[in-house]
Amino acid sequence: MAGTTHLFLCFHQCFDFMALTLTCCVFSVVVVIQTEINYLGQLSHPNLVKLIGYCVEDEQRLLVYEFMHKGSLENHLFSRNRDFKPLSWILRIKVALDAAKGLAFLHSDPVKVIYRDIKASNILLDSDFNAKLSDFGLARDGPMGETSYVSTRVMGTFGYAAPEYVSTGHLNARSDVYSFGVVLLELLCGRQALDHTRPAKEQNLVDWARPYLTSRRKVLLIVDTRLNSQYKPEGAVRLASIAVQCLSFEPKSRPTMDQVVRALVQLQDSVVKPANVDQIKDTKKLVGLKVEDKYQKNGLNRKTDGL
Repeated sequence: MAGTTHLFLCFHQCFDFMALTLTCCVFSVVVVIQTEINYLGQLSHPNLVKLIGYCVEDEQRLLVYEFMHKGSLENHLFSRNRDFKPLSWILRIKVALDAAKGLAFLHSDPVKVIYRDIKASNILLDSDFNAKLSDFGLARDGPMGETSYVSTRVMGTFGYAAPEYVSTGHLNARSDVYSFGVVLLELLCGRQALDHTRPAKEQNLVDWARPYLTSRRKVLLIVDTRLNSQYKPEGAVRLASIAVQCLSFEPKSRPTMDQVVRALVQLQDSVVKPANVDQIKDTKKLVGLKVEDKYQKNGLNRKTDGL
């Protein structure tokens, strides 16, 4: 699967913006940069990083973004650098909701943009841990009229891309939903989508997590141990349930990002104002799992496909 062509680049931090200097020597790189400018130059949303300006001179390209003080979600989840502390449970839900809102905006009418590269490294955090989507080099306009997908060369990042997109090149908004489900698993487990340092059977996060997402009790076995007692078991089950639906093998069974946003809002409300919930005692499958399920009223299925 093809990814973004390598660039010669340099970052410059200055006050409240960040400049990205690029030397372009390949045509595909120019296309990626032009795509970035086209989308971020026209779109504005609290959960999309702001492109302040750009400059073009010969082979040099200078892109100027708002500065995101806390770096990427990837750093806070996986970096061993002591400067990056593991995110708390409350912040993980906040980041998930912010990113979901950004995607929902992109998928909405009349925008209809497929992001195509949702992953932890493309979710940036400002000084207040507000999350914003960055890097629109692989974004595409969504299907128009009665067409349900666009056909395109398969690009993106292994471990995040939807299986039907990888196998057919057919791309639509539900492809982004699958990728977002992978990010939710990363937030829940504290593991990377692909980690080649782990044993072979544990390298692909989705494949490794599937057996654990079939029951309430098993879900709790894969929650990031660094969270300790910060979360309620019911909250972990709810987040896993949303991820399961996003990761459905059947694209049409996946929720829309608007539905995901509503589910995450409810989950965030339960974290801020936790209800009295009994400890999870049984091993009922997530298929048909009852979690005082308000998701159903907002479009998310009570029954999941199972992973």
